[in-house]
Amino acid sequence: MTVLTLSRALNEGLRKAMENDPKVLIMGEDVGKLGGVFRVTDGLQKDFGEDRVMDTPLAESGIVGTAIGLALRGYRPVCEIQFDGFIFPAFDQIVSQLAKMPYRSGGVVKLPIVIRVPFGGGIGAVEHHSESPEVFFVHTSGLRVISCGDPADGYAMIQQAISSDDPVLFFEPKRRYWDKTEVDLAGGVAAALPMDRARTLASGTDVTVLCYGPMVRTCMEAAAAAESEGRSIEVIDLRSLSPLDTETIFASVRKTGRCVVVHEAPVTAGLGAEIAARVTQECFYHLEAPVLRVGGYSTPYPPARIEEHYLPDLDRVLDAVDRAFAY
Repeated sequence: MTVLTLSRALNEGLRKAMENDPKVLIMGEDVGKLGGVFRVTDGLQKDFGEDRVMDTPLAESGIVGTAIGLALRGYRPVCEIQFDGFIFPAFDQIVSQLAKMPYRSGGVVKLPIVIRVPFGGGIGAVEHHSESPEVFFVHTSGLRVISCGDPADGYAMIQQAISSDDPVLFFEPKRRYWDKTEVDLAGGVAAALPMDRARTLASGTDVTVLCYGPMVRTCMEAAAAAESEGRSIEVIDLRSLSPLDTETIFASVRKTGRCVVVHEAPVTAGLGAEIAARVTQECFYHLEAPVLRVGGYSTPYPPARIEEHYLPDLDRVLDAVDRAFAY
């Protein structure tokens, strides 16, 4: 086991994928000589050359469009969208072409493209640099949407995404890039949990808390705080946002009878709303309280000085748990 930050674990996962398959390419703004603004691709251009790690113009639509062409010729491109808010210029390429071409061809055309998206707030960034746009792509059929919560998952999931024949949007919680955990670099991904499965991080009996990406650490802290008050929280990292691992979700809610969904994105029409609807439909007679949601407010992302008031935190998660018990 090696202790790595999330950014370094992703770097090692990308390196492993490139070593294993010469068709894997990395492309994006400043991913080469600079190594990316978060240093996730640091050193890869030096070791694999400019033909496999390519600095691109500041043109996200062009990056994804070029990746689609490369995938049609047998390559496995990994695109980096430098910041979450920059993905919208590429939105048409992603939802109109990338998501639809495999379906349009009856599955004959494969587009094994990974789009890496550093997302979420908490780093004191300016406008367009702290968005949570994942639900746009969860809504779009034909895309896999996943998010890692810690370095060990990041190392395995980026390799699993690259080896998938489906288009994958890989959302990386940027404020967790410097979090550290142990990572099994030698074990590879063979023994890793499949990327479309949720993971139970803490077992509990009183309430199920569902989360992903940057909220995984927050919810684990909430579980520890609740335990000191005699409440047992089951924390599930969704990992895959599309498709959802509903089997794991429903089994947990049927056990606990209560459910709280936590994400940074605004609550209105967010992923939590879809999960709440599904849980209510499938677990209605097991629920002791309505499914509650904790998320960002329905406003544009605020200036950095006040973003701590916008982002869900330990207190807001625990407040939702308390409200679930009040019914």
